[in-house]
Amino acid sequence: MNKITMTAGVFALSAASLQAAATMDVAPGSQQATKWWSVSATLRGFYDDNYTTSPKDIKRDSFGLEISPSASINLIRDQTSFGLSYVYSYRYYDDRHHLDIPSGDESHQVNAKLSHAFTPRFKLDVSDSFAVAQEPELIAGGVPVQSSFLRSEGDNIRNFGNISFSAGITENLTAVLSYANEYYDYDEEGHGQVLNTRSALLDRLEHRITLDIRQVVLPKTVAVAGYQFERIDYTAKGSQSPIGFPIAPGVLATYSPDERDSYAHYFYIGVDQGITPTLNGSLRVGAQYTKFDNLDVVRQLNPGVDDSQWSPYVDANITWLYMAQCYAQLGVRHQRAQTDVAFIGVTPNLDAESTSVYGSLNHRFWGNFVASLIAQYQHSSYEDSPGVGSTSDDYFMAGVNLTYEINKFVAVEAGYNFDRLDSELASNETGWNRSYTRNRVYIGVRGTY
Repeated sequence: MNKITMTAGVFALSAASLQAAATMDVAPGSQQATKWWSVSATLRGFYDDNYTTSPKDIKRDSFGLEISPSASINLIRDQTSFGLSYVYSYRYYDDRHHLDIPSGDESHQVNAKLSHAFTPRFKLDVSDSFAVAQEPELIAGGVPVQSSFLRSEGDNIRNFGNISFSAGITENLTAVLSYANEYYDYDEEGHGQVLNTRSALLDRLEHRITLDIRQVVLPKTVAVAGYQFERIDYTAKGSQSPIGFPIAPGVLATYSPDERDSYAHYFYIGVDQGITPTLNGSLRVGAQYTKFDNLDVVRQLNPGVDDSQWSPYVDANITWLYMAQCYAQLGVRHQRAQTDVAFIGVTPNLDAESTSVYGSLNHRFWGNFVASLIAQYQHSSYEDSPGVGSTSDDYFMAGVNLTYEINKFVAVEAGYNFDRLDSELASNETGWNRSYTRNRVYIGVRGTY
């Protein structure tokens, strides 16, 4: 999915909150600020009424148990800081012990960040985020616009890497040059004429080069102008993982995943604004030009396919640190994005135009209680298809977590997560509508040292 590099830094709060909802985790956070290393472990019991993210007629529910140890280090020196964390999770589903599939899921998350200031004007930031997971939120990595809302069985890999160099040209003028990539490798691969596997639809490598020019125009106002080039290469082999749809009895319309390859140019302007000492906002508005440069079979299946698109780009958020250890954030993102939707009717679909609105709240009260709320809504629209017209997906998720810190080492917690996908599309594999509802509740204990 497409991401412009954020320069205000406030998006990190939202990313962390989305990650917490995905893992059903909100850390007590009492130890990490006082020493350079931290270890913890969480034990939870849960109930998931639709762990397969399936339509109601075929969904499965289960009680289960989750264990999740983690460790992190944070080193801060005069000019250099380094952070590294690892989270392991194993979830056992009671409903699956009699099925011909593993009874549990394993996920791994590794995050690393290095920052070095050569001088007050020259700074280098390097980061990487790696995950092996099944849940769509974990695979998305906390970004506002998701490419899939469905669970993916197996050991699915994603990796986000970023390197950014900031150079102060003058006291008030700064240039930021960055390179980022995203890698996705799904476990479900096709064999022969197996169509529309997760690998065929979503395996890809994304590259982005971004240049931002930042000018301080007022003490609390920074004007921004930027450009980004993006390249997306789908990596599944078409002969092994074709994308297709039966157009007549015994007749398949198929095309190779690499026909979805594209490049894009982003042009945008914006502002980072300090409204008060605790209230900050960021805005980016511009245009995105996307070109599909590898269409062959798709042109035969759909002679009227539009291989280039101009679309608006918007990225805005506001963050309020209203009390000690309390914050709220609200944001919106609009852009073209990758998708797991392969066909609209019998017409190939290449991507989606998506709008995502997200928010989070973290509040400490009565000393030892911490409440966390998170919500996200995403509307994804697809190209019109002959005989079908315009179609869309609407996804909503919300989560609440309540933690009571018994002391600085032990905390108990409980929470609830809700997911709802309203889709106008049917699954190519099953013919079922994609829509589903999912409820998850959990209670557990966490130890931190």
